Amino acid sequence: MARKINVLILRTAGTNCDVETAHAFSCVGASADFIHINTLLAGKKKLEQYHILALPGGFSYGDDIAAGKILANELRYKLKNQLENFIKDGKLIIGICNGFQILVKSGLLPGNNEFRQEASLSINDSAKFESRWVYLKSAQGRGNSCVWTKDLPEIIYLPVAHGEGKFIPKNTAVLNRLKKNSQVVFTYCSEDGSAAGYPYNPNGSVEHIAGICDETGRVLGLMPHPERHCFLYQHPRWPGAKKETEGDGLQIFRNGVEYAGKKL
Repeated sequence: MARKINVLILRTAGTNCDVETAHAFSCVGASADFIHINTLLAGKKKLEQYHILALPGGFSYGDDIAAGKILANELRYKLKNQLENFIKDGKLIIGICNGFQILVKSGLLPGNNEFRQEASLSINDSAKFESRWVYLKSAQGRGNSCVWTKDLPEIIYLPVAHGEGKFIPKNTAVLNRLKKNSQVVFTYCSEDGSAAGYPYNPNGSVEHIAGICDETGRVLGLMPHPERHCFLYQHPRWPGAKKETEGDGLQIFRNGVEYAGKKL
């Protein structure tokens, strides 16, 4: 019998996509626990007990100061050693929407071994909350080694729901490093995969960046919600769509679980 992969779904005040994220992992054979940040800080649970850390979407701490910033600081200043060991041990992290904001603002992404923030996710160019389905171009097969994106189609369709999703690197050097190291794993695009502005790019992200990984390919952050398109019936046009039951997002979770099962 295959070993069960344990996923820590991190929660705090304002988290609201934890159940859907846990369900996605359970659908591909993992066991997911809901763990509040205070439980980790108190030492009642430790990251080392898990194979995957998932930071789900929501509005952690009401997005006070800036989206994801408070929880990002808790990770950066209170759990740094545990996170460093977690990554050093070859384990996986995924941050979705608010989780992506947290990973970026904690310095875990793009990743520099110092937890130094080198990018941000800022207010959408539209200056409003954007809730829509978007097309994403996957970089898999074009030099990218992100374990989460293995075997994805070149173009996938996922929903976004955010007010602060505009990805902005600190400077040109950071952007160039992301591209050189093939860390840009998802970009917003049109139906045919070409670069396009609003509404295809819902927030104005620099070079249409929708998701990035660290240099190891094991830490992934993205603004769209793969847990909201794990099954065909979650698609807005599902009655007339192809007959497969699986949505575009499920493969992302399967990739993480399968990798952990083989490598950890």
